[in-house]
Amino acid sequence: MDNNTTKFPSHDLQSAPESSKPLLEASQKAFGRLPGRHKVMAESPQVLEGYQGLHKLFTDAAFDADEMIVVWQTTNVEHEFDYCVPAHTGIAKMMKVSDEITHALRNETPLPTAKLEALRVFTLRLLRGRGNVTKARMQEFFAAGYGHRAVLDVILGLAQKTMSNYINHVAQTPLDDVVKPLVWTRGKSPLAA
Repeated sequence: MDNNTTKFPSHDLQSAPESSKPLLEASQKAFGRLPGRHKVMAESPQVLEGYQGLHKLFTDAAFDADEMIVVWQTTNVEHEFDYCVPAHTGIAKMMKVSDEITHALRNETPLPTAKLEALRVFTLRLLRGRGNVTKARMQEFFAAGYGHRAVLDVILGLAQKTMSNYINHVAQTPLDDVVKPLVWTRGKSPLAA
């Protein structure tokens, strides 16, 4: 890489560092293509492995598909991330999450259930408070039907998404062709409900 440029490399199976190649192969198998964020992360095998590991851990957590999408998209929208919002809109479709939930998350309007809205609000409070949440706010989350494990699982999801959001912000990862129709700009979502 030319030291005079800030453009990050976007690797494929041939150009990636040796330790990243099996990780990219796993991405290719999982998605049927190489997502742009994985191509960028491949520059550091440890970053790509860390991201993939966090992703697996979060998807194995106690949340259902709707709840996972709420944590992911709330983080993406809060970080105003025009790469991951469209990507997770596509992922939500693959996970059979309702369009009502997807639209509400993209447009920052109330979610269809009080429990999902409580999850979004708690996720935002963690993000905006940098992990500092008052006992009263914690009790509100528990009153919505969540417990201590959910608190920890939200933090796991935030770790995964923050890593992805920050990397793709600094790398200015271009939007993958497959999700270009799902483009998003805060306050200007073409998928308004």
